[in-house]
Amino acid sequence: MKKISVRGMAFSALFGALFVASSYLNIHLGFTPVPISLQNLAVMLAGAILGPLYGFCSIALVVVLTALGIPLLHGSGGLTLLLGPTGGFIWMYPFAALLIGWFVQRVKGRSLVSLVLVFIIMEVFGSLLLYITGVPWLAHKAGVSLQKAMVLGCYPYLPGDAVKAALAAIILIPVRQVFPISRITGGKTASQTLNS
Repeated sequence: MKKISVRGMAFSALFGALFVASSYLNIHLGFTPVPISLQNLAVMLAGAILGPLYGFCSIALVVVLTALGIPLLHGSGGLTLLLGPTGGFIWMYPFAALLIGWFVQRVKGRSLVSLVLVFIIMEVFGSLLLYITGVPWLAHKAGVSLQKAMVLGCYPYLPGDAVKAALAAIILIPVRQVFPISRITGGKTASQTLNS
């Protein structure tokens, strides 16, 4: 079991703060309760930069504190937010960060192939994975069919998600060169990640 470091937890808190700040940057479309948000970009970066353990901790901490009633996400808190129409997306965020961190740390090099692989990881786990719980829960809460929920909570967001995944991949490559995981969290995976 990897030891938890103070430095790693400090960076987890910083990325948790980034996740909270990103929740305020959203656009409401009017026809759906699901806003266009930068939250999943923050999740992608937390998982990719901090790795699976600290990436998960950074996002899970915010979700748990929000569930306890602290108004962190969109200025709201409490179980009503987590059990509301967008709750299915929120629950999955920590696991998205975990999986992104786990897969990204296995991508080596700084080539175009590495960039494309990181983009695919970001897109699959930082976007598409969220719809697995987000869309069915939205259908349940809104009382609509799964097909209608896809229109309300998936299709309009796919192009933006692809842009966020590409942006996260582009940010990650140079960040990992200067700040490998070992410098941020004290882990041993620095030489295994994107620096070969």
